[in-house]
Amino acid sequence: MLWRRKVEPYTRPFIYAWFRMTRGLTLGVRGLVTDEEGRVLMIQHTYVPGWYLPGGGVERGEIAETSLVREMQEEAGVRVIGRPTLLSVHSNEPRHPGDHVLFYRVHAWEPCEAAQQGEIHEIGWFHPDALPDDVTDATRQRIAEALKGADIDPMW
Repeated sequence: MLWRRKVEPYTRPFIYAWFRMTRGLTLGVRGLVTDEEGRVLMIQHTYVPGWYLPGGGVERGEIAETSLVREMQEEAGVRVIGRPTLLSVHSNEPRHPGDHVLFYRVHAWEPCEAAQQGEIHEIGWFHPDALPDDVTDATRQRIAEALKGADIDPMW
């Protein structure tokens, strides 16, 4: 599945162009999940390098919170219990014009079967002070905001 990482840079402009033509604004969700040891759940996609918080795009007609619950189960095998807490809203304008990301904290969860179909390369749990080198800057910043009280950056 790592072939997707080689193809993705060439297909991304077409996908984003399609999104801009069919949607005036796009919305994504990401969620922070920690385990009993305080480790953060992160994922690696098959189509882009680096570690990310689980999440994805909100589909037309879908409630953002529902999207987060769906993405957590699909990508990471996490069944959200109760309602996640919305922590912040961020513009992703530099990378995806017209895109915003809602950042949630998932407090209660249980493991379940992940339903992803070839999208996730690896799932890992990392201590907030020992994140992998290839964690994206935005992911690192969101973790610092949620767990260490860092100022919230309005940009993703």
